[in-house]
Amino acid sequence: MVTHPFHPLHGERLEVLYVRRFPTGRVYVCDGGGGRNVALDEEATDRGPEPAERPLSFDVLVELAVVVAAVGGEGARGAER
Repeated sequence: MVTHPFHPLHGERLEVLYVRRFPTGRVYVCDGGGGRNVALDEEATDRGPEPAERPLSFDVLVELAVVVAAVGGEGARGAER
C-alpha cells in the first residue's frame, strides 16, 4: 500500500512485481495499472518504517542545529586559513 501522503497513488494497494536493493534501501517496482510500472521507495509504502508522530520533533531540530553549527563552524574556520 502506498502510504506517502503526497503520492498520487496514496492509499492504493499495488501488486509488487519485484524488489531492487540499493545501498540506500529497497525500492519496490509495482504494477501501476494501464501497462505502467511504478517504483516506490520502501519509506513510501506500508513495508517501510512507521512514520513519526511528528516528523520534525524538537529533538530532531536540536540535532539538526548541532550538525548545521558543526558544518558552518568548520567552513568558517577553513575559510580563514
